[in-house]
Amino acid sequence: MQLGMVGLGRMGSNMTRRLIRGGHQLVVSDLSSEAVKKLAAEGASGSASLKDLVGQLKPPRAAWVMVPAGDPTEQTVEQLAQHMQSGDVIIDGGNSYFKDDVRRAKQSKEKGIHYVDVGTSGGVWGLERGYCMMIGGPKEAVQRLDPVFKTLAPGKGQLPRTPGRDKLGGTAEEGYIHCGPSGSGHFVKMVHNGIEYGMMQAYAEGFDIFKNAVSQDLPAELRYDLNLPDIAEVWRRGSVVSSWLLDLTAMALTESPTLSEYEGYVQDSGEGRWTIQAALEEAVPAEVLTAALYVRFRSRQQHTFAEKMLSAMRQKFGGHVEADAASKRA
Repeated sequence: MQLGMVGLGRMGSNMTRRLIRGGHQLVVSDLSSEAVKKLAAEGASGSASLKDLVGQLKPPRAAWVMVPAGDPTEQTVEQLAQHMQSGDVIIDGGNSYFKDDVRRAKQSKEKGIHYVDVGTSGGVWGLERGYCMMIGGPKEAVQRLDPVFKTLAPGKGQLPRTPGRDKLGGTAEEGYIHCGPSGSGHFVKMVHNGIEYGMMQAYAEGFDIFKNAVSQDLPAELRYDLNLPDIAEVWRRGSVVSSWLLDLTAMALTESPTLSEYEGYVQDSGEGRWTIQAALEEAVPAEVLTAALYVRFRSRQQHTFAEKMLSAMRQKFGGHVEADAASKRA
């Protein structure tokens, strides 16, 4: 299938590569001409502008937007819509606010253009592992794009089948689902990230307790000098708290048991805040998710070992570099 990819950052470039490997034809665009040249050398067709990208696509066209949420996405969607025609599809695969999706979908529909929102999880590991996708938008457009989603998704892999799942059908076992109408994909991804905050915080706090078990403030017989890399490793094997996040935690601790290279400055990408806003609007108590978000705010003022753990996990699964660390390297 032919697809335009706008935005060749960490995820956009690797998604392009995975699609090319799967036999799809990609036309790419980015503010960086070097990024475009690099992907063109790997089999994509480069473009000099969004107009050029749309011109290289055959109707009905499909263009995937993988740029930062907010104004960059807003401007890109508007520009694409100016050059597209009825029956074409614009896909927002970034981390947009779901209410913005609903508005953009209405605007696009006036021109006969389909708008599809795709909450995408996979980070820098997605090229090999695949991307978990939560999709919102009109059924017709989502079904037409199924070959793209199927290629990007992880597939069934080696996971044991959930009992009774064979009677349900659908694509969830492949690693992607059509959640519902416009906005629903990013809504599900938003809550996914809110939960992620809570999970990361639980691991971070637990290992902070382990680190401080050797405190001189404790009675000598109750002090434990624990091997944190070993604890993370053993929990990966048969423990009920095992997860991919724990795999990445074990990796970070093996590389640096003290996490001394991390400041503990933990950024939030927006979805955590939006999740709490949704909980407030629905009158749903979300104590853990709210507390996890507040810890990220506090991390920018003082840094505990738990916050260094959070920084380490973010760097491992998404390649996120701390703001302070980035400025020091510049």
